[in-house]
Amino acid sequence: MKNVTLRQLKIFEAVARHLSFSRAAEELHLTQPAVSMQVQSLEDQAGLPLTEQAGKKVRLTAAGEEVARQARRIAEQLREAGEALAALKGVEAGRLKIGVVSTAKYFAPSLLAEFRRRHPGVEVQLMVHNRGTIVRLLAENEIDLAIMGTPPGEFETVAREFADHPLVFIASPDSRLAQKRRIDPRQLAEETLLIREPGSGTRSALERFLVEHGVVAGKVMELGSNETIKQAVMAGLGISFISEHTIGLERSVGRLVRLNVNGTPVNRQWRLVHRTDKRLMPAATAFVEFMNAEGSRLIEEQIGRHDASRTEAVGKSVKPAPATR
Repeated sequence: MKNVTLRQLKIFEAVARHLSFSRAAEELHLTQPAVSMQVQSLEDQAGLPLTEQAGKKVRLTAAGEEVARQARRIAEQLREAGEALAALKGVEAGRLKIGVVSTAKYFAPSLLAEFRRRHPGVEVQLMVHNRGTIVRLLAENEIDLAIMGTPPGEFETVAREFADHPLVFIASPDSRLAQKRRIDPRQLAEETLLIREPGSGTRSALERFLVEHGVVAGKVMELGSNETIKQAVMAGLGISFISEHTIGLERSVGRLVRLNVNGTPVNRQWRLVHRTDKRLMPAATAFVEFMNAEGSRLIEEQIGRHDASRTEAVGKSVKPAPATR
């Protein structure tokens, strides 16, 4: 494949990512025949088919998977080279790819907005997934940094703590547990527990809490996102264990309450994680320094705004008693 061009690799990577010639053409502002012609030229040089048609869908062959993987590596190396040269020129620029576990999506955008305000030359790409997917993206070097709780154990990483991460039990204000001052964890066995999917860091923390307190869950309902869980709790379908950073809005308007379960909140840490062998470019280094200095404060400020809203809402809901004659 001596005569392969970067243009051909870029086009094929887009086809591999979308599994669609038409979507790749749309992304790259090309015609579909132009995309097909470049992929065909790449196949001719490879001497093997890279894609195959399955009805209306495109699938990659084993050779196609390998070419796509190498195309991404080459694109990443070129990006790093560009940023390294920019650093030598004293230019703070470049592209920063950050993966965020879904629980952190409630505060990550505000952190990134403040970072971009301070570093307008940096282009930031944010990817939000569950923990399992973020670990895979780290392993495959698809992201520069990850915001998550527990770092992966499958490969070596550098993990920097930047903020507290409290996990709490929540319920509807109408729940029988909502008015209790203190709740023994064993009482949770009588409730329907709404939990996240396997691979979720919150679910793993809940399972550890139940084991530590000798609680055998009774009824369990598995749901795929924090938003779905919050809606289900508000509807009275059960209680849940969730990051306190995800419920500020709902608590501020009185739709959810935090349960006073003994042993909670479970205090964990938010971490900024990257592979040990990852060479951080200037943009990534700037973000690490920003998070170390400002991450905790900015998250606390966001929570404080919700707390203030909740206090104001409660104050408005308390009407003065009628005057006596």
